[in-house]
Amino acid sequence: MPQTITRGYKALLEEANGKIETLSAKEAMGLMGRDDVVFVDIRDPRELEREGRLPGAIHCPRGMLEFWIDPDSPYHKPVFAEDKRFVFVCAGGWRSALAAATAQDMGLKPVAHLGGGFGAWKEAGGSVEAAAPKKPAEG
Repeated sequence: MPQTITRGYKALLEEANGKIETLSAKEAMGLMGRDDVVFVDIRDPRELEREGRLPGAIHCPRGMLEFWIDPDSPYHKPVFAEDKRFVFVCAGGWRSALAAATAQDMGLKPVAHLGGGFGAWKEAGGSVEAAAPKKPAEG
């Protein structure tokens, strides 16, 4: 018997966007470089390699988000315990909306996400830094 999905991604995105702050690329650019703001790039490492990233953004793979935020997790990252504003970024604004909503549901605040994602950032003329090169495999 085939699966019946009762809440699709559109409903999840609508719900997430209804409860989080969405920043335009221009608004996000105005926050770049501030000490009280952390940009969190949740894209896949291959996307970072291929496209680059926002200068100074931290990379948190989407699959590790909840574990890095929770101070009780063995994977917790101290940056998520800082009293700062967290702006989530992905390629097009879908994953970052879901990530920001999850982070907010976990108690992280304030959070926002970049509407239109990295694509909107580049289109608006936002600066991009190359991702750190991969370390060669030892062998």
